[in-house]
Amino acid sequence: MCSIMGYCGSSAALSKFQEGFSQTVSRGPDDSRIIDTGMGLLGFHRLSIMGLTPSGMQPFSLDGSYVVCNGEIYGFEKLKEELSAKYTFHSDSDCEILLPLYREYGIEMFAMLDAEFACIIYDGETKEYIAARDPIGIRPLYYGYDENGVIVFASEAKNLVGLVKRIMPFPPGHYYKGGEFICYCDIAEVDTVCFDELETVCRNIHDKLVAGVEKRLVADAKVGFLLSGGLDSSLVCAIAAKKSSQPIKTFAIGMSEDAIDLKYAKEAADYIGSDHKEVIITKEDVLSSLETVIHLLGTFDITTIRASMGMYLVCKAIHEETDIRVLLTGEISDELFGYKYTDFAPDAEEFQEEAKKRIRELHMYDVLRADRCISVNSLEARVPFGDLDFVKYVMSVNPEIKLNRYGKGKYLLRHAFEGDYLPDEILWREKAAFSDAVGHSMVDYLKEYAEDFYTDEEYDSLRQKYTHARPFTKESLLYREIFEKYYPGQGEMITDFWMPNKSWKGCDVNDPSARVLANYGDSGK
Repeated sequence: MCSIMGYCGSSAALSKFQEGFSQTVSRGPDDSRIIDTGMGLLGFHRLSIMGLTPSGMQPFSLDGSYVVCNGEIYGFEKLKEELSAKYTFHSDSDCEILLPLYREYGIEMFAMLDAEFACIIYDGETKEYIAARDPIGIRPLYYGYDENGVIVFASEAKNLVGLVKRIMPFPPGHYYKGGEFICYCDIAEVDTVCFDELETVCRNIHDKLVAGVEKRLVADAKVGFLLSGGLDSSLVCAIAAKKSSQPIKTFAIGMSEDAIDLKYAKEAADYIGSDHKEVIITKEDVLSSLETVIHLLGTFDITTIRASMGMYLVCKAIHEETDIRVLLTGEISDELFGYKYTDFAPDAEEFQEEAKKRIRELHMYDVLRADRCISVNSLEARVPFGDLDFVKYVMSVNPEIKLNRYGKGKYLLRHAFEGDYLPDEILWREKAAFSDAVGHSMVDYLKEYAEDFYTDEEYDSLRQKYTHARPFTKESLLYREIFEKYYPGQGEMITDFWMPNKSWKGCDVNDPSARVLANYGDSGK
């Protein structure tokens, strides 16, 4: 991960910019630079992943134009080779190709990229700023307008607190130019439905996910893997193990007393032959980290916070005890193939609409969690299930065959990897939510802590302060109050609480955990 920031006007106050930018130095601890473009400021904190020499430091420049980018551009070597006929490159960094690409193709370049990225470009010829974000929003970007009406972009909301009036997420799949946000890719929208038969679909799912993992193994820094023992992370690790000449390094986390996933993570690790490490946490670890986690996340969402507790603590251990710089994770599978609650979808059309909604909102929930928990520990997240080709294909598949009519959720994904990737006990295991699987006790401790924090009268009174996403439990109130401490008045950054679709029969629940659903079954065993 890296951190970028841009003040897009000539009235910039360097000291205020520096103060805001300093809030995310952990995203890029290797080097920092702020430049004056003559029409504003661009800042870059570097975490060296590709092109580890000083020549890879940003901002990159080209004839008076500048760019800062937090991203990974897959297959950049081919683009670089094509551009080399006209342009001279000085580093091995993938992001150095962006200004030549912009010079050749303008804003059309964004749709050309196979990348997870957020970037800010200063065009020296037109004296204007252009910014853009990848179609899923895997790399973060926020914006707001200061008292002079100047737009300011930054990797995280905490960079902008006190600098702008209202902080909002930069919409994924958009670019900003001439004062407007313009969509260049709505990845959730399907132009043509794919009616391939089931075996063809599963073969394509297999091949595209393997390709998505393989391209994310390329790094000049050391790579590790988060392994929960659930289907998604286990598949990522299994594919990587097959593609690697040395045993991969995997990490799992669980509560000291009832970690559901640790035994499954170890079973998967033993099967694929990984160098595996367990991180054990306690009630005290969880409760003492709560405020830190909410501050680093910049959200009040219950699901995101619960699931971030374990992820933050395992990444903290990886940062403190290893020299790994890149982590592959299993996010985005659920949004594509279904949650426990999507078993209640009334029909294929509603299943597809729910998937579209979740994909479009990912940047506020699961993707946000992975980015912040990993980057605050000076690591980079890579998300194979978020591979653009993979996502586009799965979203295009006829939703009739994605419905759970097989007696097992995510059937297409499981069937696609039957064989020698994973033991059947892992491949066909019922899904357990990550926050629950770290240990049911962890969620229970958080809920108990919140129950004891407020009286019923305090809860009823304090929740009325909020008109947007009003807290509906003591736990949600506690998280909102901590959020407001660090991001006062910025609640609209988050659309709402992540919850099952309450309009569906069986999903009108008051807790986001799949544990409260009638079909949870053996998921927690």
